[in-house]
Amino acid sequence: MTDVASVTDRVRSLSFDVRSVVALALVLNAQLVFVVLYYAVSGVTLADPRYVLYGLVWVNVGAAVLYTTRAPADTSFSTRRRALAIAAAYFGLLAVFGGLVGTGLGEHATGFRVAWLAPGWGPALVYGGTHLTVVLMPAYLLGYAALAALVYATILDAAGSAVAGLVGLFSCVSCTWPILAAVGSAVLGGSGLLATTALDASYDLSTAVFLLTVVLLYWRPGVR
Repeated sequence: MTDVASVTDRVRSLSFDVRSVVALALVLNAQLVFVVLYYAVSGVTLADPRYVLYGLVWVNVGAAVLYTTRAPADTSFSTRRRALAIAAAYFGLLAVFGGLVGTGLGEHATGFRVAWLAPGWGPALVYGGTHLTVVLMPAYLLGYAALAALVYATILDAAGSAVAGLVGLFSCVSCTWPILAAVGSAVLGGSGLLATTALDASYDLSTAVFLLTVVLLYWRPGVR
């Protein structure tokens, strides 16, 4: 009976893995179709495929993190509340320095509109108000939410650990990288002859830092 149960468990596990692979394949296939339709309908020329790739990487990794991240259940309500406040503040910093939220347009306010950007980066909901601008790009919205979720889980994991201080410092350092990358991207993306090259570098930098930070926050050495 034990052998039969073991085989049954393996088959169930295998079927789950097959379903996951099939679901992933369907999602990626749907995204590929969407990319083809976008450029076919919009008439926009795909000058550099890596921008589309970066946008889809942010969306897919961010969605995967939000789906799979599980916070430990054996923590107090006060600890969870503090962790949630820190994660929310972290998301806010990313939103400001990452360009999701900015200063208003004054008399040039445009209100709400939808920006049909390249897949991953768009479609983006844009609000250009007198005192506030908001640009909700799917890639950054999901990516920053994923990082905030990982920060929340990291804080809860570190609570009560013997090396909480060391891990907390490590986590803070790794968490600041996306903010520093966003600031660096804004500085690099200035005006002048180097603006185009700098903008290219900012996409490369922000995507690389995003992926590295996700890996570090998943790894969380010393906590697990």
